[in-house]
Amino acid sequence: MPIILDNQLREQITHETTVFPIAYFKDELSTLPNWAGPLHWHPDFEIATVERGILDCQVGQQHIILEIGDSIFINGNMLHRIRQLPGDIPEPMPNIVFSGGVIAPETSIIYKKYIQPIYHCDSLPFIVFRHDNSSHNRINCLVKDIYSQLCEQNQCYEMVVQRNLSNIFEYIFSYFDDFPKSEVTRIQINSQIRLQKMLSYIYEHYAETITLKDIAEAANISRSEAGRCFNAYMGCSPVDALIQYRLEIAHGLLNEKTLTLQEISYACGFNSVNYFSRQFRKNYGYAPSTALRN
Repeated sequence: MPIILDNQLREQITHETTVFPIAYFKDELSTLPNWAGPLHWHPDFEIATVERGILDCQVGQQHIILEIGDSIFINGNMLHRIRQLPGDIPEPMPNIVFSGGVIAPETSIIYKKYIQPIYHCDSLPFIVFRHDNSSHNRINCLVKDIYSQLCEQNQCYEMVVQRNLSNIFEYIFSYFDDFPKSEVTRIQINSQIRLQKMLSYIYEHYAETITLKDIAEAANISRSEAGRCFNAYMGCSPVDALIQYRLEIAHGLLNEKTLTLQEISYACGFNSVNYFSRQFRKNYGYAPSTALRN
């Protein structure tokens, strides 16, 4: 199931929040260019697990290397993305995105006492449950059982999932002081907000003619400050991020095979088919015309 973002960088989760606010995904990376997800955020929690490869998970400005059997808990409202490191086949990476409301209503004492403090803890952007840490074995088993329950959906699976998540949050709450914390400064918070505004502008206006000035003005900052924000979080310039996003959109359109090369080029904001083709080949290693023929 593909990752879909709205113009506020929120991932559009396909679950009925009033019914059972949790979504299960698998094989997402196989649908993404270079097996790398876009930088995005959502108000829900997320847990992802590595099954057979090695992943680079970016949360905020931190990069975490995940190995086979490792699981990562990502707190709500954190900018994040996952990229598979070199391999022959895409990593399945089962993952869940869920609201704390799965465990208890937001108005309940359980939510306010045990879930809300974790959700609002800026210094705890993520927790890694390592496969070779014996104290994490139980959590990793609970996570795997959640995947199985959501996949098979046998009788009472919702109750099993709720119980497993409750146990995970009980563990996090009980050992809260033992988890490594990240000091988050006001400067870092402001930088993330600015980046969200600029990426939001790119995601909404990528098909139009966009300048560096336009991107910077979306966050009401200078062009040099815009460059610093993008370099800190994405390791590239704002214009490079724009080109990369346009190419990601083009990659999806090429797979649909309903438009011509020229139509795809213009739909993605490239005014020259030749320039689009050169950039596409540079990033993906083959010409876009090849994708249309196959």
